[in-house]
Amino acid sequence: MGSRAAYVYVAPFFIIFAAMGLYPFLYTAWVSLHKVSLAKPNAMSWVGFANYSHLWSNHFFLNALKNTFTIGVISTVPQLLIALGVAHMLNYTMRWRTFFRVALILPYATSVAAATLVFSQIYSQQYGLANWVTGLFGVHNIDWLNNKWASQTAISTIVTWRWVGYNALIYLAGMQAIPGDLYESAVIDGASRWQQFRFVTLPGLRPTILFTVIISTIGATQLFAEPLLYGSGKPNGGGLNQFQTLGLLMYQQGWANRNLGLAATTAWTIFLLIVVLVLVNVFVMRRITRESKG
Repeated sequence: MGSRAAYVYVAPFFIIFAAMGLYPFLYTAWVSLHKVSLAKPNAMSWVGFANYSHLWSNHFFLNALKNTFTIGVISTVPQLLIALGVAHMLNYTMRWRTFFRVALILPYATSVAAATLVFSQIYSQQYGLANWVTGLFGVHNIDWLNNKWASQTAISTIVTWRWVGYNALIYLAGMQAIPGDLYESAVIDGASRWQQFRFVTLPGLRPTILFTVIISTIGATQLFAEPLLYGSGKPNGGGLNQFQTLGLLMYQQGWANRNLGLAATTAWTIFLLIVVLVLVNVFVMRRITRESKG
């Protein structure tokens, strides 16, 4: 009787998951094998893997894939490094430590629309703060919207600003879970702060670092809101598609071009890309762990 009651308690979750998660997931895979128009979503014609072959030979898809990779790298790598450094400083006794911990989460709690609006003003070509600062170093009037690398850098700073605090708090929690005896032993052996960080903190944080890398990789692959809002709500990612990501391309295919089959294909390609990247991250982290122990 007790086991039956347990199944009754967990049944609502699985029912909701099957209806809201599993069914759309599998149905999207089915749609990706058909030619479907948004105007007539029920009129599907079987095309097999033609959508996938067309996608991988499509210039716009390859451009969006490249943009997603570059924006992901220049936002994720600095973001995690800064978060690690901030967490390391907060892990030591300092004044106003609680205040700084609370302040770290404020960017994450800020609306994406509000944050992107503020950063759009900062990166304004004529009156933006960014051009004023670069002008102090002799670099004048950067077009932060239409220049490829400048626009991708601007979007990356929005992502970095929003997620540094979130990842810093995760790292801080991981650091506080490391036994204090290890640090005491390191101090007795004459280890400096840097040596403690390198040989005690980093090895103890490997599972946490792997988690943040995976989450950041998934987020970078699905990047959508920041480039959409930075481009004034247009899914083309700038006049030359210079910052169009895979998420924007999928939106454009499905809602602007009304090609649901190709949009579903892009969605499943993003999913498969995430799986591959996650497996690569896990493999690299495990290899690093084995080499450090061996």
